[in-house]
Amino acid sequence: MPPEPLFVRLAPLSSALPQPHPLLVLLHGRGSDEQDLLGLVPALDPRFLIAGVRAPLPFAFGGYTWCDLDERMMLNDEQFALAAARLTGTLDDLCARHPADAGRIYLLGFSMGAMLALATALASPGRVRGVVAHSGFLPDSTTLHYDWSAAAATTAFFLAHGSLDPIVPVERARQSRQRLEAAGARVQYREYPIPHTISDESLRDLSAWLTASLEHS
Repeated sequence: MPPEPLFVRLAPLSSALPQPHPLLVLLHGRGSDEQDLLGLVPALDPRFLIAGVRAPLPFAFGGYTWCDLDERMMLNDEQFALAAARLTGTLDDLCARHPADAGRIYLLGFSMGAMLALATALASPGRVRGVVAHSGFLPDSTTLHYDWSAAAATTAFFLAHGSLDPIVPVERARQSRQRLEAAGARVQYREYPIPHTISDESLRDLSAWLTASLEHS
């Protein structure tokens, strides 16, 4: 039996273009919820059908999380893999229930949501057209199988990170960039003099990258 889809909140669709629409799925960080990144919608291309997705696990300090962390700040690998599986099922459910184009799916994740976006793209190559990973990195996993070559051939990546990030050190993002580029992936990488947040500048850049990706899809 496939994993149960995650809770989703759709942003109002303003595009009058013919259906189906490209799908952009927003993946929040630890301690937040599906509403968090929907505040970015006015800055994003209106052609997208945009969905904010809620992580499956309640977080002890409020909001939700994609997985727990241990005392060494390591991800719970089984929970993380299950979140990736449920996200993949959610993508299928969105395309079945709404006017979304299954061939033009994009993920935009922040912090742990960025980690999940990257991992899902590599574990399910061909499912996702593009990934925006802001303030996160690609975690190692013993449960998920990353198909680097297949993902590199089918998915483009935009990595954004703050050089002053005290939560996720920028070196983790640099390492992710190197690993993706070594696999032959198309990667655009940007650093900003900001902490663990999305700035006006990084939002403009990621939005421009998404629009350009649509123009070439």
